[in-house]
Amino acid sequence: MIFALLIACAGCGYKYTGEGPGHSSTGSKLSAPQATVNLVKLVDSLKLNKNKIAVHIYKSAYKLKVKYDTLTLKTYACVFGFNARDDKLKEGDGCTPEGKFGIRAKYPHSNWSKFIWIDYPNASSWAKHKNAKKNGTLGSKESIGGEVGIHGVPDGYDYLIDERQNWTLGCISLKNKDVDELYAVLGSKSVVWIYH
Repeated sequence: MIFALLIACAGCGYKYTGEGPGHSSTGSKLSAPQATVNLVKLVDSLKLNKNKIAVHIYKSAYKLKVKYDTLTLKTYACVFGFNARDDKLKEGDGCTPEGKFGIRAKYPHSNWSKFIWIDYPNASSWAKHKNAKKNGTLGSKESIGGEVGIHGVPDGYDYLIDERQNWTLGCISLKNKDVDELYAVLGSKSVVWIYH
């Protein structure tokens, strides 16, 4: 499967270089001219199963990678909640949650293009929240929060991404053109991983 993808990618601006983010089972790597690749056209041309496309978000690197199996299809710059360092434990802490999440819904958003709603809080989020209450990190009446997702920026505010300004309450924010691409290729069963 990986070999077939690599051959197909050759016609989409991808090339073997021996270096890059994607790895085949033989150790070969794939790199791409990331800024020029249209993710929607790439996914369509390769006939990829959208439910198997995964998102990997690296908070400390301000990067969102779109992956299919072990191949990185495209990388985007992103920003986070105003406290981008810590894992989310409660409503209002300004943190972006870490862990594995599913997609609850996708819909257009009047303020920032698209909204990809992840399933925070999930069972793992609840376990962290309850443990923080148990060990005294959180007060007993603190709420866990919700409505965390991946979205764009207000029109004309791409500089927030370029300058790495963490402006959300806990969501992941991309440039609008980038969230539009991502929105189009994710399936209802796609997985979102968020790392520190």
